[in-house]
Amino acid sequence: MNAASRFLNLDSIARALWAAALLTLPVTSFRYFPAGDTTYVRPLSLYPLMLLAPVLLIQLLRRRTTFPRAGALTPFTAFILVALATSVIAILYAPPPMRGQDIFGRVVRAWATVVIGAVFFVSAVWMNRNEDDLRFSLKWLFAGFILDVLWSGVQGATFYLHVLPKPLVTHWQRAFSMRELIKTNRISGLAYEPAWLAGQISTVFLPWLFASLLTRQRLTRFKWLEPILLVAAVLLLLATFSRGGLLTVGATVALTLLLVGRPQVRAAWIWFVSGFRLARPEPGRESLGWIWRVGLVLAVVIAAVGALWFLSRKNYIARLWDGQATSVESFIIQNSAGARAGYMLGAYGAYEQHPWTGVGLGASGFYIYNNLPDWTLTIVPELARQLSPGSALYPNPKNLYVRLLAETGLIGFFLFVAFQFSILGDALAALKQKSTFWQFLGVAAIFTWIAIIFDNMTQDSLALPDMWINLGMLAGAAAFMIQSKIPRGAGQKKSTEENK
Repeated sequence: MNAASRFLNLDSIARALWAAALLTLPVTSFRYFPAGDTTYVRPLSLYPLMLLAPVLLIQLLRRRTTFPRAGALTPFTAFILVALATSVIAILYAPPPMRGQDIFGRVVRAWATVVIGAVFFVSAVWMNRNEDDLRFSLKWLFAGFILDVLWSGVQGATFYLHVLPKPLVTHWQRAFSMRELIKTNRISGLAYEPAWLAGQISTVFLPWLFASLLTRQRLTRFKWLEPILLVAAVLLLLATFSRGGLLTVGATVALTLLLVGRPQVRAAWIWFVSGFRLARPEPGRESLGWIWRVGLVLAVVIAAVGALWFLSRKNYIARLWDGQATSVESFIIQNSAGARAGYMLGAYGAYEQHPWTGVGLGASGFYIYNNLPDWTLTIVPELARQLSPGSALYPNPKNLYVRLLAETGLIGFFLFVAFQFSILGDALAALKQKSTFWQFLGVAAIFTWIAIIFDNMTQDSLALPDMWINLGMLAGAAAFMIQSKIPRGAGQKKSTEENK
């Protein structure tokens, strides 16, 4: 076997490992993972990515590939360096141990999450250098989503149709997951919990499906597959009963349509109105136009009413509009968000004490209990239980932006914001291209960007791949096909020559 064949094999191995990572992406709490029992973020896709890293390094040393040149890597690297400095600050502050946790251990755990997030982001940038790479990634991304849909279907059939005994399905679930089936019959798919599945749908899968619908860009050879996957994504989102996920998707769809979907909305409105205008109809087709449109309106109304009825079956969803709250605090508590709000405000108190440097990456939990607002100490039963001496819970902020403010200060926070806006710049650059594919990429980028902004308001982990995969794919494609000003065909030719 000659040298060219060996490197071609390395390229094939790299692609196979990347495909395996995307296929296993929905499994976020893999049971067999080198972490403690209290660590729930355990992405199975990290395993193929750790095998991918040495393959890419060998190709880099042999000059068969180049290091990614994505503009987003600059603020991202700067953020990593600031986070490193805050880790030293955290150790110098030396907060006393709390519930068996010491500062050094928390810093190490925090850095493990940063490394995991960086591996996902850099891998996604590296493996998506042109349109062909991106199409390859989307193919395997949706293969993983189909597996998620199938397993969610098994859960739904168990919960609502009683096709299989619940203990048996729980046994199957525990074979790969840290958690058994949700007792309240909420669909969690291959993720740890329903909220995590809703986060995956809103930030990873739905952006591409929504962009495909808006730009009429096909992702597969089958015309029927994208609409079916879009319907499946919406149904799964409803079946999670995740308030955060539902609000995220609703707000993201509205903002995306407002920002980049106005031409499509206008065209749809013109089509709709044209069916009711008086015009010379074709013989035998006098009434079909308005009948189709009235039927569409009825279908949308029935679907909306059915979705609201389905969601209202869960009491904690219905409390959003049925409650008798008299203040913001009572509304929060009534909707089972009192403890979450308390942790977030406690972490913000730590930021107010150290606004420029923060308290150190991973160290905000040592300061939360001392900064809880008074109302959380008296009328939030969950916090009262966790404040008891017998509790071993180490608190976290429950909001990524508040966590970054508390742990990395204003400097780290603004660098992370700069990273996010660098991705936004890539999205806007894609939207300026005339190609339908790049319009599709730009819409998916805008949807992803908005969805992640909302999703990070209810989670604070840097290790979840949801935030990094799409951003990396978008940044990588933009870097090699837009920022470098390489024509589409030339970019594909260059990538092919590098891989040989």
